[in-house]
Parts: sequence; C-alpha cells; structure tokens
Amino acid sequence: MIERAQALAILAGAAGGAVAIAIMELLSVGTEFPLMAIPFATSIVLVMGSPEAEPAQPRALVGGHLIATLVGLVVVQLLGPGHWTAALAVGLAIVAMHLTRTFHPPAGIDPLVVVINNMSWSFLLAPVAIGALLLAGFAFAWHNMVSRNAAGGGSWPMRWW
Repeated sequence: MIERAQALAILAGAAGGAVAIAIMELLSVGTEFPLMAIPFATSIVLVMGSPEAEPAQPRALVGGHLIATLVGLVVVQLLGPGHWTAALAVGLAIVAMHLTRTFHPPAGIDPLVVVINNMSWSFLLAPVAIGALLLAGFAFAWHNMVSRNAAGGGSWPMRWW
C-alpha cells in the first residue's frame, strides 16, 4: 500500500510532468523543432517522476544534453549522416557523459537525432541548450513551490553540480 505522502509526491510529479509537456508543446508550436524531435519528454518524466535520481540533477540534465548533442555534431561533421555513424555517435555520447559525470539517459537520443537529420551547430543552442535550461528552471520552480507543498517533500535539486 502506498503511503499518503508518497501518493501525493507521485501525483505532484505527474501533474508537473503534464504541465511541463503542455508548456513545451505550446513553445514548440510553429517552430522548426517540434517536441517529438527532441528527447525532452523523457527528460521531463525522469526529472518530475524521480527528482532524487542522479540523472535527474541539473548537472546531468543540462550537461548530458549538451555533451551528447556536441558528440553528435562532431561525428556528423567528421563522418557525415548515416545509420552507422548515428550508432557510433550514441555510443561515444554514452562514454562522454560518463567521463564528464553528466550521464542523463534521455540525452542518449540527441546524437541520433543530430546525425540522422544532419543538424547544424545551431541545434546545440536551440532547442537543446535552451530547452534543457528551461526544463531545469521549471523543475526547480515546480519541485520547490508546488510539489514540496503538496507532498511535504524536499527541494530540488539534491545538488546543483
């Protein structure tokens, strides 16, 4: 049986996830980068549903997306777009995220998107950097205002760096 506080924390996280997705969908309307083309939906699930997890912390959230995208951009510039180069880029991104202590599993799709679609360097800024920073800001506000009050839980993040 789930305790009342745990049930409230789950509901607060689910509500935050729904609100975050709605906001991101509104922001992506009419842009070149629809939400489904980038992995923020899975990042939202992680950050809102398991805010205490190491991959849900700001260093991993923002850093993981930036590092993985950067790896994809370097690979596509050196080897060109293609299925095998995309696979290589994902593997290299996993290594790079571990080495930089920015492991964020949802960011693993970033190099795939970059290489398969032959994205330009501007993709690193918009939507990736801006989206990751907006998500971190939203998670901070939600977990520290709404979720904490609804569930009596702690603050987010557990650590910034």
